[in-house]
Amino acid sequence: MSTSKIIKAPYIQAQAASIFIAAGSTPQEADTVASNLVMANLSGHDSHGVGMLPRYIDAILEGGLKPNTAVKVTLDGGALIALDGQQGFGQVVGEQTMALGIERAKSLGSCILALGRAHHLGRIGHFAEMAVAQGLVSIHFVNVLSRPVVAPWGGGDGRFGTNPCCIGVPIKGQPPFLLDFATSRVAQGKMRVAHNEGRQVPPGYLIDPQGHPTTDPGVVVVPQKSGEGAGLFGALLPFGEHKGSGLAVACELLGGALTGGGTWHQPASTTRSVFNGMLSILIDPARLGTQNAFEHEAMAFVDWVRQSPDAAGTEHMQLAGDPERAARKLREREGFELDEATWQEIVAAGRKVGVSL
Repeated sequence: MSTSKIIKAPYIQAQAASIFIAAGSTPQEADTVASNLVMANLSGHDSHGVGMLPRYIDAILEGGLKPNTAVKVTLDGGALIALDGQQGFGQVVGEQTMALGIERAKSLGSCILALGRAHHLGRIGHFAEMAVAQGLVSIHFVNVLSRPVVAPWGGGDGRFGTNPCCIGVPIKGQPPFLLDFATSRVAQGKMRVAHNEGRQVPPGYLIDPQGHPTTDPGVVVVPQKSGEGAGLFGALLPFGEHKGSGLAVACELLGGALTGGGTWHQPASTTRSVFNGMLSILIDPARLGTQNAFEHEAMAFVDWVRQSPDAAGTEHMQLAGDPERAARKLREREGFELDEATWQEIVAAGRKVGVSL
């Protein structure tokens, strides 16, 4: 098992920002990206946290990720906007996209945003949080252009990415409902974390390059010694069997094809860049004319759900968004664990751009 250390957020954020600056980012961009990654760690999603930094640095050095690149509006139809991320940091172009969409939704009542060619957007829940903070409902369909790591239901190899879906709904007087999930049984980044920590994962998550069930997360992290006709990697399985698989395909068609960002239909490559397309739908309940009913019914329903008694073997019933908020309170106070393998990968990434940690 890999050893780990407790990391405090301000320390690792400053270190990450220094590496991004050395790789070519402005201080403002470096801080935006570093703080977004650290917030993912604080929220309990280490898969989207600072462990992504080494891949980002490799992508910059390869030329796939372009620092200091802003989003470009390619069509402005008022409440219908198409945007090109131009291979810029997803954390940056994603925020720029959402800021524009929020302004339009507040003005016009709704806005549909089609963002293509953004580098890795990170935790999609961050963008929903931006919207619900302004009282808006937020819906996101995202595809992933990278090595295909998820098998379609009934398939024996990877054909698409983890393709996340996210829904944010503001609840008056209560924390928002924030549903943010990969359409695979588990996020690819969680397999990277498990592999670095030397852990096996539960059955039902993975298949090996021959299409057989396995509990070794390494099959989707490092190239495997495969037999004739098999690929170099295994694959994650979709959640919910055919349902998750169908939703993943929908994310590919909406987040990839409809946005113009592209879909995955080619052999796997070894490049480190990860590109996302994101179709976002923003709705202002105040402009819809249902604000009073929405606020009353949303509060009543959430209260009703929270009154459910705890099931046997569970600590307590939770709604989407509760685990992240609880993790933030704990991890902001006590720090979070970073395994030694991931830390050494970050150190090595720093060395590539002349930073010594």
